[in-house]
Amino acid sequence: MGILEKIKDIELEMSRTQKNKATEGHLGILKSKLAKLRTELLAPSKSGGGEGDGFEVSKYGHGRVALIGFPSVGKSTLLTQLTGTDSEAAAYEFTTLTCIPGVIHYNDAKIQLLDLPGIIEGASEGKGRGRQVIAVAKSSDLILMVLDATKSEAANSRYAHKEILTRELEAVGLRLNQTPPRVYIKKKHSGGVQVNNTVPGGLTRIDESTVLKVLAEYKIHHCELLIREDIDVDQLIDVLEGNRKYIRCLYVYNKVDALTIEEVDSLSRRADSVCISCYLELGMDQLLRRMWAAMGLVRVYTKKTGNKPDFDEPVVLAEHRGGTSVKDFCDQIHNTIAKNLKYAQVWGTSAKHMGQRVGVKHALEDEDVVQLVKGDKVDKDELKGRFSVTKKNDPARIADRVKKAKLKT
Repeated sequence: MGILEKIKDIELEMSRTQKNKATEGHLGILKSKLAKLRTELLAPSKSGGGEGDGFEVSKYGHGRVALIGFPSVGKSTLLTQLTGTDSEAAAYEFTTLTCIPGVIHYNDAKIQLLDLPGIIEGASEGKGRGRQVIAVAKSSDLILMVLDATKSEAANSRYAHKEILTRELEAVGLRLNQTPPRVYIKKKHSGGVQVNNTVPGGLTRIDESTVLKVLAEYKIHHCELLIREDIDVDQLIDVLEGNRKYIRCLYVYNKVDALTIEEVDSLSRRADSVCISCYLELGMDQLLRRMWAAMGLVRVYTKKTGNKPDFDEPVVLAEHRGGTSVKDFCDQIHNTIAKNLKYAQVWGTSAKHMGQRVGVKHALEDEDVVQLVKGDKVDKDELKGRFSVTKKNDPARIADRVKKAKLKT
């Protein structure tokens, strides 16, 4: 029996099993088996020969955004309007067959935008080159899920495009608009399983017996598990798998010019949603602002001593790309600056006052101005322990020391 057949059998058994306290442990074991099979399905083949070339492009700029959606929802038109890159658009489906990159110049930053081929239901299993598309999405900093506003988008509809795409992305380990669970696990060689939690009121979405069954499914019989938030079985499995990617996602509803004002107002009030019209070029400025806020890019301008700040080309930092501290800013310029840094002066919203002196751990904010001041270069050979060693001509060994003459009495 192949992996796909095993996955379908487990999904069928899960659909037939009633959800209650008595079956919680059994469902946890089934979900663990399902996660392991999906991880095995996505693993590269060990046999010789590949399944075909992908369409990965090299990273460029200060951030990467991927366009995900069904065929003929307006991804290519959106890429052309935002970047000026010519991407073929037509009235038939699957017009785009490969990855087409473009660059957005916004707020003195360069953002790479990728137009990916449309994916269909079953993309996580490899249908319609779905694996290649999702692999590129995993390497992105932000996902724009482009949806057709004229199609059925009922909030609880299982067949809505938004729900289908979310299921396909979650099946391959992408977690949209979520944060990693606050769970600490340390494997041991003996001592059994120790489960503790610091949740006020205790765990309500999972019990200890289910935790033990899931750990046993992953062959973890000796470990220390500390749960700091109220998690469920799926979040525990994500921690044990360790290959999940937590990424921000914006839901872009295109073709809103065909809807009424009331329908557009209802869609725009949903969480992480933006309404646009590529045909009338509506909502593009709002989309760019939401993209900038979701990516969390921080522009830092440099300043030389006695000169005005250089506002032409900033150093762009991001929390998901190394960090936003002064040390990360120094490493972006050169990896030796932080070692010889005496202090940094900061002007901007992150400083308590203008020209504040800060250290390497200071967190910078957008549009800060930084001036770096180097210290005196210290020879590491002269520093031993806490104090500097005074230079002496004494021999290194006791046997080589010259004995002092005896005092005359």
